[in-house]
Amino acid sequence: MLAKVHTFILQGIDATRCEVEVDLTKIYDSPAIVVGLPDAAVREALDRIRSALFNSGFPIPDTKLVINLAPADIKKEGSALELPIALGIMLVTRSIVTDRHKQFLIAGELALDGRVRPVKGALSMAMLAKELKLEGVLVPADNAAEAAVVPGVAVYPIDSISTLAGFFNGTLEVEPFHTEESPSQIIEGDYDVDFADVRGQELAKRALTIAAAGRHNLLLLGPPGAGKTMLCSRLPTILPPLTRQEALETTRVYSACGLLEKGQSLITRRPVRSPHHTASSPAIIGGGSIPRPGEVSLAHHGILFLDELAEFPRDVLEVMRQPMESGTVNISRAHSSVTFPARFMLVAAMNPSHSGKGTVDPRNAKASEVAAMEKYMSRLSGPLLDRIDIHLEVPAVTYRDLTSTVVGTSSRQMREQVERATAAQRKRFGADSLMCNATMRTAELKAHCVLDDAGQLLMKQAMEELGLSARAFDKVRRVARTIADMEGTANVQSQHVSEAVQYRLLDRKV
Repeated sequence: MLAKVHTFILQGIDATRCEVEVDLTKIYDSPAIVVGLPDAAVREALDRIRSALFNSGFPIPDTKLVINLAPADIKKEGSALELPIALGIMLVTRSIVTDRHKQFLIAGELALDGRVRPVKGALSMAMLAKELKLEGVLVPADNAAEAAVVPGVAVYPIDSISTLAGFFNGTLEVEPFHTEESPSQIIEGDYDVDFADVRGQELAKRALTIAAAGRHNLLLLGPPGAGKTMLCSRLPTILPPLTRQEALETTRVYSACGLLEKGQSLITRRPVRSPHHTASSPAIIGGGSIPRPGEVSLAHHGILFLDELAEFPRDVLEVMRQPMESGTVNISRAHSSVTFPARFMLVAAMNPSHSGKGTVDPRNAKASEVAAMEKYMSRLSGPLLDRIDIHLEVPAVTYRDLTSTVVGTSSRQMREQVERATAAQRKRFGADSLMCNATMRTAELKAHCVLDDAGQLLMKQAMEELGLSARAFDKVRRVARTIADMEGTANVQSQHVSEAVQYRLLDRKV
């Protein structure tokens, strides 16, 4: 007898349909054989499946089993195929006598006592079921919340093999899982930090507000103790909340990596990733024999914070150049290639020299300090710095600022400016668009970043004196557009261009 069960496999973060075929045969001497490019985890699953079936009171076939995983040319990994294989065995042994399983995708890992454990990629699985126009999905109970955020797909939580058999035989009623997430926008919770805690550094707060408003990449340079890390750690408090579409895209990445908390349905805050400077290129960009997302993808629609930027190996920093431009990561292997989303906001901090002393402006430094600074800065390539919209020097905090009783700009005040700019961008690009000022293409730049005569004169002087590249020219216009949005100005004016040019601090070093 032959049984066919529908399940899925992950390719990157995308779910691909997989068919599990189970057949009883007498042509093999081995008790069971699995074909279809299974990895070690899939081959080892047979012993767990037998124990789970036996301990749950279901018969074990005494003839040979052939289990085929189709399509046969794609590598199968992980534990999600265990429940579909067990279902196929129950079908061929007549423990389940209906064919209702044909309208569902099924996935789950089995414990020896028949319990069903969570798997990776349940959200992508539900999206695939909707695309295939199936009735629904059967997932481990711990994965039900994340799968249920996909509208139009019935999600049935399964906690054991016995529940699975009862559901398909009609002897046990299982209610579909429903989530109460808002369909329009994800509201973030309160933070326990505030920009009002930062003494002084009002210029840096201004730059961070602009960066958050337009999702611009940012680099802060300054001596130790100037407050660079403190400033960057508070940046999430002023970012706009995730939209529904952004939350779904971000959650898919975390679901595929198995990083969602138990019972969590959606990522409700913009992710913030802070890898150590000893991280390898695959850890940052993604990779492996079967490619998995890296830090740039885990920071999708959020922040990738690189503290002590110059301490990262140069090859690690260089691999980020392509995703910073395209918003995706393409990883190719001999057997296949996958694409991961990586629309992140790079926020970096570093000292001006290895010792931490000195200033970025050579006019205010000694010759020895200039030499030390240039040697340290040479660890960063010109093309990488060119892709960072805002470069800002953060000076040491003065005694007057530290002892002042005046409260500086708070997160609430900065967030109001960000919200004003965000509303202008949604009106410009569409409420459902994922585009922002930092990601405007050439067509949008021509339409929305038209400079007046005074602005064009300023840009000409900046190009000639600072040696701005064509990419830097576009970066300045994008930042100027964000400054204009924060002020509620329809057109980009000369003062906006002037301020944006001031944030290209390192172009003279490139």
